[in-house]
Amino acid sequence: MVDSSAGLLTELLKQVSRSFYKTLRVLPGAVRPQISLAYLLARTTDTIADTQIVPPAERLQALRALRERILANPSAASLDFSALAQHQNSPAEWSLLQRAEESVALIEQFPAEDRQRIRDVLAIIASGQELDLSRFADATLERIAALNTDEELDDYTYRVAGCVGEFWTKMCRAHLIRDALLDEDWLTAKGVRFGKGLQLVNILRDLPRDLRHGRCYLPGDRLWAIGLAPSDL
Repeated sequence: MVDSSAGLLTELLKQVSRSFYKTLRVLPGAVRPQISLAYLLARTTDTIADTQIVPPAERLQALRALRERILANPSAASLDFSALAQHQNSPAEWSLLQRAEESVALIEQFPAEDRQRIRDVLAIIASGQELDLSRFADATLERIAALNTDEELDDYTYRVAGCVGEFWTKMCRAHLIRDALLDEDWLTAKGVRFGKGLQLVNILRDLPRDLRHGRCYLPGDRLWAIGLAPSDL
């Protein structure tokens, strides 16, 4: 990696990942760059999705453009998120958006199998954020929208976190425990379940903030079964 690009996975990553950077720093060297880059690009999609001042339709367009670049679609245009960057209060997030094209380019420096793993997990994460923006496009504090069923909750937790557990598991399996005699399906399922579990904790932790934005990730049918509506929370 050239020095300027390598800085994306050190200084910029440190600025945008907060406490998680401490975890990334102690990962084995065989998987640290791949997981760090996937995290950096996931933070880029998060930043786009969370720029509340920008209309949902524009954020959706930006997310789709980034996803197409990540997937190396030949027809995808180079990324220019300078307009979105102007709405960021954090200098680190401003830089994250301004340097999105550089971040995507780093994918090419990994072997083909790692490139595919990175692209797969980011495509799933972006699909979850796109679904969120569509699902809650008209949601407000006065008009709270909720997921409907346990199945929708399970799908959501997989897209934004379960797939990350799956990615970590597959990456570590490939580079750290390739020759270990393990049940591949069992191992991957545990990774998915772990990621989903962490996201369920996040949902409970973030419930007040999400409700203020008109979003409720607790399934409506669960609430209605006990005589509650999302607005009662």
